Amino acid sequence: MPKTSLAAIVSHCDQILRTRETGDYDGAVNGLQMENAGTVTRIAATVDASLATVQLAIAAKADLLIVHHGLFWSPAQPWTGRKYELVRLLVENNLAVYSSHLPLDAHPRLGNNALLAAALGLKPLKPFFESHGQPIGWQARRKISRAALAQKVERATGAKTLLIPGGREMCDRIGIVTGGAGGDLKLAAAAGVDTFITGEGPHWTYALAEELGMNVIYGGHYATETFGVKALAAALAKKFRLPWEFLDHPTGL
Repeated sequence: MPKTSLAAIVSHCDQILRTRETGDYDGAVNGLQMENAGTVTRIAATVDASLATVQLAIAAKADLLIVHHGLFWSPAQPWTGRKYELVRLLVENNLAVYSSHLPLDAHPRLGNNALLAAALGLKPLKPFFESHGQPIGWQARRKISRAALAQKVERATGAKTLLIPGGREMCDRIGIVTGGAGGDLKLAAAAGVDTFITGEGPHWTYALAEELGMNVIYGGHYATETFGVKALAAALAKKFRLPWEFLDHPTGL
């Protein structure tokens, strides 16, 4: 059975993702979040670290789980109930967890935003939407109707979209920030895009999009962020000659 050291994989991830150099929310805790005994034979990837996805990883016989949303977004103590069950399963099944949030969003080759843009046929790409000291999204010029673009997003993600038709029917300058960037429509508008693709946003953003004269396409937080973990796991599997699989646990959000 092929195997490699956990330390080698972590070092490689930290380097290519610029984990230490990339700013993020405090709860992201990018990098290795849970160690194992030191060896990896099978990689699993999923969007969210949770009891349910850890159980899926164990069933898949993985010993490294790559996630986008890690273990520490909410307070991690006390370790009781389902939190205890999660930690117990990780330890007893020798399952390491590596998490990458904004570093994986922003990566020009493996990132959620770059890969969604590629799936939509958008190029050339320019950096867009600054967060925590660096641009994390991408923008491109493309003449396409907002309805056709929404359909392309649906095909790319496999999930239903919500279109807010606040701008012109024909899109020209399109910006992408996957996940939950809907609350920052003003930041997107200030960058000059007329159409903004993200995962989700609050109710009040419908009226704000109309006020800003901007089209918004909500593709789903989960659905727009499956790209990066798949790409990272596939790249690691190729480099270290290990099997991998994606664990789909959609939230519908």
